[in-house]
Amino acid sequence: MPLSPGTRFGPYEIAALIGVGGMGEVYRARDTNLRRDVAIKILPDFFADDAERLARFRREAETLASLNHQNIAHVYGLEVEEATTALVMELVEGATLAERIAQGPIPPAEALPIALQIAHALEAAHERGIVHRDLKPANIKLRPDGDVKVLDFGIAKVLQPTLAANAPTTTHAASTAHVGMVVGT
Repeated sequence: MPLSPGTRFGPYEIAALIGVGGMGEVYRARDTNLRRDVAIKILPDFFADDAERLARFRREAETLASLNHQNIAHVYGLEVEEATTALVMELVEGATLAERIAQGPIPPAEALPIALQIAHALEAAHERGIVHRDLKPANIKLRPDGDVKVLDFGIAKVLQPTLAANAPTTTHAASTAHVGMVVGT
């Protein structure tokens, strides 16, 4: 169910739709309990009743919750209200790397810190046995203060459950069972 500005989803007051992707719609919202702005990601209506998509969405929340790194967007919770499941996350202000690239070439002095922060985020995920599998400029946010945040672990895969102690133990085998199958971008 699309969320309209001014409506409530639990303690969150919806402000605006800020993005739409293949696996969800993302809204800016106000956490009325903690008085902070958050991002709320919900599944589009056509996936809301799909058990496999709901399981994948829950795994994304669990995967993000297992990661605690300054260059990975933080998850605050998973909320369910009626037939809508929502992932509540840190709201990351700023442009995506895709938007920055569209402005023209990035000078090396600007590109190197961006690349290093992306590498640090991926290293932290890999140390937990998590592979992003959809890393692209649209899934990287550049905050105005220079910090970089990697977003959207929706199709991440946990490779080594022993390293990912608090992460989901595996991805659904059917989602990646075919040799040579390309997942993500």
